[in-house]
Order: sequence, then structure tokens, then C-alpha cells
Amino acid sequence: MKAAMVLRYGPPDVVRIVDIPQPVPGPDDILVRVRAATVSSADMRLRSARFPRGMAMMGRLAIGLTGPRRPVLGTDLAGQVVAVGAAVTGWRVGDPVVAFMGGALGGHAEYRVLGPKTARIAKPEGLDWAQAAALSFGGTTALYFLRDRAAVRAGERVLIVGASGAVGLAAVQLALGWGALVTGVCSAANTALVTGMGAEVIDYAVAEWARAGRRWDVVVDTTGTVGVAQARGSLVPGGRLCLVAADLPQMLGGPLARGIRVITGVAPERAEDLATLAALAQAGTFRPHVSARFALAQIAAAHALVDSGHKIGNVVVEMV
Repeated sequence: MKAAMVLRYGPPDVVRIVDIPQPVPGPDDILVRVRAATVSSADMRLRSARFPRGMAMMGRLAIGLTGPRRPVLGTDLAGQVVAVGAAVTGWRVGDPVVAFMGGALGGHAEYRVLGPKTARIAKPEGLDWAQAAALSFGGTTALYFLRDRAAVRAGERVLIVGASGAVGLAAVQLALGWGALVTGVCSAANTALVTGMGAEVIDYAVAEWARAGRRWDVVVDTTGTVGVAQARGSLVPGGRLCLVAADLPQMLGGPLARGIRVITGVAPERAEDLATLAALAQAGTFRPHVSARFALAQIAAAHALVDSGHKIGNVVVEMV
């Protein structure tokens, strides 16, 4: 089967399409023909070893010294079941599936074995393969920070820095769905997309949100550019600062922040979160945004787009 492999850290052109053996499912596994998978900021970091500040050594020790130990990247997928293990119940050949493998990776290949512990659900109707694959990374991250950690409530004021990215657009939709008053920070080129969802927008090239003289209950930074001191003056007393892409100093300094609560961490991969997002998609209140689609053979170009910092929503590779 074809797979995109990263054998050493580097720029997008280190990604190579190679032929590797098709995996064989065990008795508790299902084998999925992958139809689509995202190329996310997580894939970019794993390919380039561009770890957050203070985490370079830990990152290489955990992931690989000169290249990823798991060279087939891809944290998620949407596809069809083509084989089931003898002990598997609840899945049949032909079933459409969405899976979030997270750090187990492996989505950038034509086939992927999914074990019983992998977060996986039936693909929701009404989403194409690319949209279904895009349910996972941005949506589950936004759920974790806004619902599970910040406990955003109706009527609260929420500022989302990086509102046009995969996590940002998911956070905008979820917070609005819960009745929050949402302000997104993004470029002028993406204003219509974010306002079309119902949020107010601050153009970062025109206005400095931290100097706007306004205060929010929750500030969500999806870009890794917001510091605790910068956000403190824009939060109400006891407000919550969600640092989705926190570096080591921010993680260590968070508990020492005065007057606000700093939230960091890594979103888990849970089937129940995928099911929540799928139900919202079915209800029409959440829609994964796919801005660019590439064939697997073009995956280096997909990585280059993510590297540019101008990715809107989700970038997807399709294997059709």
C-alpha cells in the first residue's frame, strides 16, 4: 500500500510516498481503507521537530532523536471498514468510520488497523470524507479546553486568538452554540468566514486586542503567541486563559498566575467526544471547515501550506 513517511526531521519535502506492506488486523481489530486524513499543526511539528519553547530535548527523546519513530504521520482518518477480526462486534465490512488515533498516528496511508482502544465512531451522514476526517483534531481540542477545562457558559464573553484555524473555527462554533458572546482574532481575509458563523472579529493587523480596553471571561490562544501578562489585563478577575499551544515556561508559570486561571494541557482522544461532535454536525450547529484538499501524492504541498502559517480551518489529504 502507499503511505507518506517521514524518516528524518526537516522541511515539507522530507515527506516521501513509499510502498509498505498492508497491515493485517488482529482478532479485536478492524482494517480501514482510508479515504481522507488531515495534515494538522501536530503533523507539522512532528515532521519538522518544531517543538514549543523549552520542549525540544523532551520532544526528541519522546518522539525520536533524528526523525519520528512512527514515520507515518496523521492523527485522524475517515474511511471504510474492509476487514474485521474474529472477535469484533458492532462493525461490519463496508461500514464508514471516523477515527482519532492522536499520538498513535498512521492516518497518512491507504490502510490503517484500528484496535478496540482507538477512538472511533460511525461516520456521520451529511459530511463528506474530508469533513468527517476533520471532525477530530480541531473539534476535540476545542471541546477539551472550552467545555471540560474552562466550562464556558451562556452569556460569557470569549475571545479566540487564531479564530480561523482548525481549533479556532471549532472553538468559535462550539462557544456560540453554548450561548457565549464570541470575538475572534484573525486576518482581514478571514473576517467573512468567522463573522458568518456569528462571531465579532478583531483584525489583528489593525487593532491590538490586548489594548482595546475590553475584558473577556475566557481568552483562548490557539497560536502560541499570547503571554500570561498580555492576557491578564484583558480578562475579568478570575477569568480563564486557555493556552492551546503552551510552551514549557507557560506551563510552569501557569499555577503562579495571579488573578486569573491559566489552562494548559493536551486534549485526550475519546470516542465520546467524536460522538458529541458528530451529533452537533448532524444537527447543523457544527461544521468542520476544510479549506484545501490534496491527493496523497501531493502531501508535501499540504505540509507546506500548514508550514506557511496561513492555513484556514483544516487541510486534508484524500485517498480516493
